[in-house]
Amino acid sequence: MPINIPSRHNPTLQRVVARVNADAELHQFWKCANINAVDRLGMSDHGEVHIRIVANIALKLLRLLSDAGIPMSVVTNYGLTTADAEVVVILASCLHDLGMAVHRDNHEAYSLPLAMAKLREWLPGIYPQPEATIITAETLHAVVAHHVSTRCLTIEAGIVKVADALDMSKGRSRIPFEAGALNIHAVSAAAIEQIILKRGETKPISVEVRMNNSAGVFQLDELLKRKLVNSSLAPYVEVLAMIQGDTEKHLLQVYSL
Repeated sequence: MPINIPSRHNPTLQRVVARVNADAELHQFWKCANINAVDRLGMSDHGEVHIRIVANIALKLLRLLSDAGIPMSVVTNYGLTTADAEVVVILASCLHDLGMAVHRDNHEAYSLPLAMAKLREWLPGIYPQPEATIITAETLHAVVAHHVSTRCLTIEAGIVKVADALDMSKGRSRIPFEAGALNIHAVSAAAIEQIILKRGETKPISVEVRMNNSAGVFQLDELLKRKLVNSSLAPYVEVLAMIQGDTEKHLLQVYSL
């Protein structure tokens, strides 16, 4: 299935996504990654569905920040454009879990050479030098920095890191747990019903987490909060955890970092 994202008049991003969607080897790598994650380790999906979700979340996060006047790192450091930052974020979203095809352990590092090979195929004809090298370096940084404890040096890397963590609704936890097990990991994953991203009241981004019971807070504390702390997005995000009943929503937790 193709990666469908709202390109919003970004022709460069449209060209990049077209190359992503036409790459049969990439799509097989996603399938191989998912075999390791789901079939061999009993984890949640890390294949094409995860990639589509992360890419769309990442683009929405970037645009919320941009609408709030937060400059992207490729703009600040290299004089590129926000449209180029969108390319970096989408490329990193598509490539961040390629290393799962090799092994779950240290998969961020294993993703780097696989991602480099793809970038060398896709970027010629879209970006000249030195812009192609800048896009490559920024994308690879975002790929390796999506690990929970790796420090993000760019806004774009923080976007990808947080987007990866936010693929958690309807049991899609990023925290490994044994399939079928009745423990806090499984119960917490099942508690997350919906993630809503919108402009915040006190911060540029509001992450509203709707859950069916308070066990979902474990997901927020063990993954989302840890990733936010080690991302470049912490000053710009507020998180609201809400228990949603039949007729009302109960505000369970609010935190800003």
